[in-house]
Amino acid sequence: MSRRALVIGGSLGGLIAAQLLRRDGWDTVVFERNAEELASRGVGLGTHPQLIAILRRSGVAFDETMGIRVPKVICLGRDGTTTAEQPTSRTMSSWARLYRALRDALPAQNYRLGSTLRRVEQDSVGVTAVFADGARERGDILVAADGIRSTVREQFSPQVQPVYAGYVAWRAVLDEQHVPPAIRREIFELYTFCLPEGEQLLGYPVPGRDNDTAFGRRGYNIVWYRPTDPTALADLCTDTAGRRYSAGIPPPLIRGDVIDQVKADARALLAPQIAEIFVRTEPFFQPIFDLESPRLVFGRVALLGDAAFVARPHAGAGTTKAAIDAASLVDCLRENANLDTGLARYAQAQQSFGRAMVALSRQAGAYLSAQLKPIAERTADELGRDIAGILRAHGARSDQVAAILATGGLDAHSLPAAE
Repeated sequence: MSRRALVIGGSLGGLIAAQLLRRDGWDTVVFERNAEELASRGVGLGTHPQLIAILRRSGVAFDETMGIRVPKVICLGRDGTTTAEQPTSRTMSSWARLYRALRDALPAQNYRLGSTLRRVEQDSVGVTAVFADGARERGDILVAADGIRSTVREQFSPQVQPVYAGYVAWRAVLDEQHVPPAIRREIFELYTFCLPEGEQLLGYPVPGRDNDTAFGRRGYNIVWYRPTDPTALADLCTDTAGRRYSAGIPPPLIRGDVIDQVKADARALLAPQIAEIFVRTEPFFQPIFDLESPRLVFGRVALLGDAAFVARPHAGAGTTKAAIDAASLVDCLRENANLDTGLARYAQAQQSFGRAMVALSRQAGAYLSAQLKPIAERTADELGRDIAGILRAHGARSDQVAAILATGGLDAHSLPAAE
């Protein structure tokens, strides 16, 4: 008789966990609180070898159609000239492209929309998920992949809350056909940095709105980090009716004057090529947070992905981290016949991994956070930036993730035995 796993959260981390568990013989059901499919949400993301390997292990045939490889990373000055460059080898994909591949591989009856979790109940032999509509689902384990505002984590560790990092990420994507031809020829195929004083922007090509990677049908993705003090953030998160959204305002509710101002800032601060792309989009922003859970396992409940640790997005490894968590969980359960022992092993392994990933991303964002400090209190590294060093760090991210894995002895738990 197969064991049953309940996965709370139907985004990428939950889907990867579900597919890996299913392939390991588990009867697995995913419960997503939203009533509609999530495929229209999300924009660009970077991949790492660890993510690609785990996607393949989960049954996704990751190939050249899943992303766009960029051959070079450059930095553009305010006047649009290239101030630094170096070769790179990164495959840039999109949230929607990976979601679609994972979602399509999961039987419809194993993915239940409109399932809002209310609480978790446990006894000595299993776990029960209780939903808002009164439904109750029984399983041997429950995997909490329900993100930074995890309902599951809130129940078991209510004291663990996201900590605002002091800046927001403005995000935007433009269809390739709307990028001016001269700009498309110059930078579209490259990974591009802009570094206004106290800020940081990066842009790169991604699969288009229809998940197509063919020439002319792709998209250009921008992420622009801007220091924003809590008072200014509260204003940004207030809609035209005066309602304030403390966890981040839904994109359609961002006020028109806020959008107008950020587009004016783009014209004033960014390289003209990037500014021209940005002002043609419908941008939105997300506050950046850190989060570290002191515990990952509570009886038969395991936290995974952003429900466990939230690393700032500078390493481009948020989805990679969730995938590694999922692979580690499945391997630990397989290698230990006793579920409690397997879950304990998972907690031990991923606790150190999660802390290290948060530390890496916090270090990468230290300059941005420091912009809210008085100048006299900033360190030398916080007062200036080494542009060449930033480009080198970009190229080293996959190696840094691998080094963290090796330090924790997690290689066997993060990659498949064979490609």
